[in-house]
Amino acid sequence: MQIVKTTELQNNFGKYLQAVIDGNEIIIIKNGKEVARLISKDKTVSYLSDSLLGILKNDISEKDITKERVLKHEGLD
Repeated sequence: MQIVKTTELQNNFGKYLQAVIDGNEIIIIKNGKEVARLISKDKTVSYLSDSLLGILKNDISEKDITKERVLKHEGLD
């Protein structure tokens, strides 16, 4: 992961684009605050699903999910 200011990104976009292509994540900051991230298209899905899993992790129970699937499959929901 690299952190880069917006001006640096504008001046060296090709360099940072290649870093993303090579699998790195670029965090863009402006006025000291994170405003964006550049990640490869291949990592987009895993990044989003990992983020959601972290949020939902404490809200779901594998046992409840399994029970729900069984009931739905048997038409007992």
